[in-house]
Amino acid sequence: MIKLGITGGIGSGKSTVSEIFSLCNVPVYIADIESKKLVVSSPVIREKLIQLFGEELYANGVLNKALLASHIFNDKNKLETVNTIIHPEVGNDFNKWIKNHSQYPIVAHEAAILFESGFDKMMDKIVMVYTPLEIRIQRTMLRDNISREKVLERIQNQMPDEEKAKLSDFVIVNDNTISLIEQVTSIIKQLRIQ
Repeated sequence: MIKLGITGGIGSGKSTVSEIFSLCNVPVYIADIESKKLVVSSPVIREKLIQLFGEELYANGVLNKALLASHIFNDKNKLETVNTIIHPEVGNDFNKWIKNHSQYPIVAHEAAILFESGFDKMMDKIVMVYTPLEIRIQRTMLRDNISREKVLERIQNQMPDEEKAKLSDFVIVNDNTISLIEQVTSIIKQLRIQ
């Protein structure tokens, strides 16, 4: 089985590329969605976050997302601490997920912070979705209904695309000039040959 990491900056079109892989019979684990579920359901994460921020974080057994965000929003150290709590659990969950998908020759793991989280070390190959900056800004402004400044702030908090591209085995260009489907199917063919 080949484990394929899918990454790219905010607004790059990772989700669209992941959907195409899914349609091509490559199951995709979406780390962002699964980590949000785990923050609510994992007793390990719950216990460690309560130790860090107090019982009120899970008042009435429900995660207070706004309170968590207020703790980590402008504090990189706290954000890193929270990530060191969540990422290992996401890694364990991905490993369980792989066992349930063992019949597939290729599975994928989509994460915006694939390199920053260390998940790249769990992958056999990595695909980076590259989209020109201005397209990313416009997409994110429309999608999230936020200002250009907020989008740029988020982009500055992510690893630069150039760095991600150097660390990746494949780069999918998502600039509305090259077919995403053709690029994805080409990668799948190359992976099946290996």
